[in-house]
Amino acid sequence: MTDELRPVADALAFLAGSWQVERTVRDLAADVTGTFTGTTDFLPDPAEAGTLLHVESGSFTWRGTARPAERTLLYVPGEEPGTAVVRFADGRFFHGLDLRTGHHVADHPCSADLYRGEFTVYDAGRWRTVWRVKGPAKDLVLTTDYRRRAATPSGPAGR
Repeated sequence: MTDELRPVADALAFLAGSWQVERTVRDLAADVTGTFTGTTDFLPDPAEAGTLLHVESGSFTWRGTARPAERTLLYVPGEEPGTAVVRFADGRFFHGLDLRTGHHVADHPCSADLYRGEFTVYDAGRWRTVWRVKGPAKDLVLTTDYRRRAATPSGPAGR
């Protein structure tokens, strides 16, 4: 990937649509690597105007075993124009997101572990997250590449 960043004036507008996802999960303590392949759709939340549902689904392979995997997050407008707040599906705060420079770092404490996420936008169709998780329970690096899926006449990527 290129080191150039693409500033994003409005995080929610940029994310809206369908993305192909490839993730590697490295457990540094156990020296094991897993992979996730799937899609993430950022869809309007019918329950709250201006909010996007982040719906991820695919297959996670860990130690040679593939299993279906999915998660849902909520992306709501942030206090500053163009920013967002990311919440878990149950409404709990996860982290803020400001892509106005094309790059953002967010922290999320989880028990005694710290999740530090780095978000980088490369162009209108590619972005990456790298989460470093460190603490007494975990020592992980999760790298996720997103590529925009082509829209079709029936909606985003065939929906």
